[in-house]
Amino acid sequence: MFIRFEKEERWLERMLEQGWLLKSSMFFYDFVKTEPRQGSIKIDYRDFTNKQDYLDYCTLFEDSGWQHIAGSQHSGMQYFLKKSMDSTEDIFSDARSRAGRYKRIAGMWLTMAIIYFPILLSFMNNGQQEGIDFLVPRTWYLTPGIWELDGISFWCAFLFETPFALLRGLPWLFPGIAMFWFLILTVKAWRLAQKAENDA
Repeated sequence: MFIRFEKEERWLERMLEQGWLLKSSMFFYDFVKTEPRQGSIKIDYRDFTNKQDYLDYCTLFEDSGWQHIAGSQHSGMQYFLKKSMDSTEDIFSDARSRAGRYKRIAGMWLTMAIIYFPILLSFMNNGQQEGIDFLVPRTWYLTPGIWELDGISFWCAFLFETPFALLRGLPWLFPGIAMFWFLILTVKAWRLAQKAENDA
């Protein structure tokens, strides 16, 4: 997973030099075998609610000498390959428009973090109703008196219940980690956008 578009572009260009042209990147990168060659690949981030707007967007780049190789109306990530030496050097006219893609993807990541927040709260509320505090792993264990045991009795009870405790306690970690990760990505994207604008 790339946070910087520029790094992803360089990686895709190296793949093209090895004879692999990007076909799609919905969840995984999908490549088609082609002749090894050098080429310039640029990435934009845009979502389209209207199909005609999407087609106009792709046509605009085609007219500027950039072939749309991957992406769809709702995928967000749009990939372009420079068709010839006569094509424009970049798909962006200036640093400000280049920074815009980071702002757009930051908005998407922030939306994802917001979506995971009620899921996390739901897990935590359900746990509290069952006497489980997800922030205190000790409460994941429901065997009465387990923490008063000692020696071999404690270890037998502890090791027996640990798999069940993990099944009770770990589900909240996924939405929590996902929400935290999307917030980090949002902050990084905003910083990259600010840096790109300052370079203008």
